[in-house]
Amino acid sequence: MDKVITVIQTVLPVFLALGLGMLCRSRNFLSREGVDALKKVVINLTLPFVLLNAFATAEYSAAALILPALMFVICTLALGLGFLGVRIFRIKGRLPVFLMSGFEAGMLGYALFVLLFPNVSVSAFALPDIGQTLFVFTLYKILLSGKTDWKAIGKDMATTPILWAVAAGVLIGATGLYGLLEQWGVAGILNASTDFLSAPTGMIILLTVGYDLVIKEIPWKKTAGFIVMRLVIMAICYGVAVLLNRDLLDNVLFEGAMLLMLILPPPYVIPVFADEPDERVQISSALSAMTLVTIVLFALLSVFIGMQ
Repeated sequence: MDKVITVIQTVLPVFLALGLGMLCRSRNFLSREGVDALKKVVINLTLPFVLLNAFATAEYSAAALILPALMFVICTLALGLGFLGVRIFRIKGRLPVFLMSGFEAGMLGYALFVLLFPNVSVSAFALPDIGQTLFVFTLYKILLSGKTDWKAIGKDMATTPILWAVAAGVLIGATGLYGLLEQWGVAGILNASTDFLSAPTGMIILLTVGYDLVIKEIPWKKTAGFIVMRLVIMAICYGVAVLLNRDLLDNVLFEGAMLLMLILPPPYVIPVFADEPDERVQISSALSAMTLVTIVLFALLSVFIGMQ
């Protein structure tokens, strides 16, 4: 009975928040502009405090620094397999290949990680996410946009609050400053502040995801191929990550964090780069479907972990 309750505690908040998001759309409680504003609040205000605390309190070691590099390699592998799959199955369009790599960690991953692994430091997810974020802002974005404007890419990275929060957290944690704050008895002030300011993150994220989920409008037959291809690629990537982690990296990677990362949908920004309206609709539908698949897989993963 305790295991069942644990599973419900993990899964129910997700579905309640998604349901409230759907309700906000159907009853016009929130406009599209309002939802976009909430997303900006998360990305620019609340999520950075999640990351600041995660990296400030993380345990740093030479081995842990390998995780961002490993994640960058996994993302590159997924993109390469995507190019191969698109060519083999003769999928038309410029953007479908980008559905095969990259992860919406910021707008979804952290909220699910905290629910799924409440007793594990968020840094276990955040360290691989550094590699994923660098991949998305460099190689992925260059290929996605079709441009090589390094100045614009550098500006995007330099003005992203998330990366500033990561840098500040690493500075506080890796230099030993957080340890000094603990000795002085004032680390609790930092923790209380970041906990309070980051508290709404999960709820807001899932609310906005629910708002965008219009299940009846998803063309499932057209998007099923994209979903299957991504799942196969992610399975291969997870196998490679586990193999490297156990044979070469001495189990420095928390494999649960990697598994959660790999079931996340692709970055929600992809439709912005669509050249044609029809392609934009196709990619947006695929992202909605993949988000729904992520929620289903999250529920199944919760049941599996809860029953252990």
